[in-house]
Amino acid sequence: MSRIISALLVAFSSAALATSAWAEAAKPLELAPDAPDRHTVVAGDTLWGISSKFIKDPYRWPELWRMNAEDVKNPHRIYPGQVLVLDRSGTDPQLRLDTVRLAPKQYDTQLTDAIPAIPQSFLEPFLAKPLVIEPDGLASAPRVVALEDNRMIVGTGGKIYVTGIQDPQAKGFLLYRPGQPLTDPVSGEVLGIEAIHLGGAKVTRPGEPTILEIVNSRAEISVGDHLMPTRKADVVNYVPHAPKTTIEGRVMSVYGTTGSSPANTGGPGSIITISRGARDGLEIGHVLAINQPDREVTERFKNKLETHRLPEERYGLVFVFRVFDRLSYAIVTKASAKEVVVGDSVRTP
Repeated sequence: MSRIISALLVAFSSAALATSAWAEAAKPLELAPDAPDRHTVVAGDTLWGISSKFIKDPYRWPELWRMNAEDVKNPHRIYPGQVLVLDRSGTDPQLRLDTVRLAPKQYDTQLTDAIPAIPQSFLEPFLAKPLVIEPDGLASAPRVVALEDNRMIVGTGGKIYVTGIQDPQAKGFLLYRPGQPLTDPVSGEVLGIEAIHLGGAKVTRPGEPTILEIVNSRAEISVGDHLMPTRKADVVNYVPHAPKTTIEGRVMSVYGTTGSSPANTGGPGSIITISRGARDGLEIGHVLAINQPDREVTERFKNKLETHRLPEERYGLVFVFRVFDRLSYAIVTKASAKEVVVGDSVRTP
């Protein structure tokens, strides 16, 4: 089983956890209509899928599991074979692990097969590749200053000369080209720049400039293109939870599930860029509601044009998995028939 995002907590009964921040939720925790009394975790389960079995709002698991803030960022894992039991006896429902003694073979299997929150394959392109650059990110980024034999373009197998590589230990790099600016639809502030992924390169001779060989190319590489060191996809080990403060933003771009070029519309499984980041209080694991903004419509009634303002309408949820200073990536985990489009609003659910 591939290593994918793992995020869930083994509940512990204690007074300290019972007084967690999520115990102050404004509305009672509502169970799903057909919430089971118990669920045996199996390979292929995801946190979000199991959440939906038990509660109407999956992002409220911290309340169901009696979690505190530190548990959200450093949760225990849950494995196939374990049994989750829903306790309905108290004022508020609680989910816990059934204390079942596992056979040795089952226990060994568990050590490597923790269930994920959502499939890592959806997120990897957005965790490892530079699809968005922050406005000040280009100034210090390594860049191509020359190509072999004074060529205009090169591809796989070609040689490039690069200036600005600061880390002598870095051997592998991704190449990209700045694309369109990402502008906050409300304030007009440029929050980032879309990056066009061009390919990868490896260092063949350190120095200034550094010589690299193109090992794969998705597009032609030319002088002026930029590089960043390759990085492993981060493991998002946070439980989905709602922000404790009001956060409001907009969808700035929509991608398919492969991390390729921006799309016009999206739905469940699509990745979106949103106009809020760490400076706004957003963090990995936050879940936001996605809404169709309020809008005006005009109709003809009795030979007269009348204008009506329609209210904002919530139609889905998104899970934030990578946060920059001014913007973030999120995956659409739940959506109605309406398609996700640029300009839709996101806010604390």
